[in-house]
Amino acid sequence: MIKQKTSRPSFPLAMAGDGEMVRIVSFRHGRNFQERLLSMGIQLDDVVKVQQRRDKGAVVISKENTRYALGGGMALKIHVIKET
Repeated sequence: MIKQKTSRPSFPLAMAGDGEMVRIVSFRHGRNFQERLLSMGIQLDDVVKVQQRRDKGAVVISKENTRYALGGGMALKIHVIKET
């Protein structure tokens, strides 16, 4: 697990609601998973907006002017905190 230090409890990205701004704080799988996300432009400490949440945890998120569609399995492995 690759993790950033935070005092707030994190939760899977798949549980974030539509329109929420969240900060990525950990990846719940190994180096290959992190490298796959990095190749897409997603990394630890990124603030993303949940554009749409679908059945089974799939989400569409946006970062700056780019949108990413993530399946439920991926969204469950990415842990976030609410951005205040």
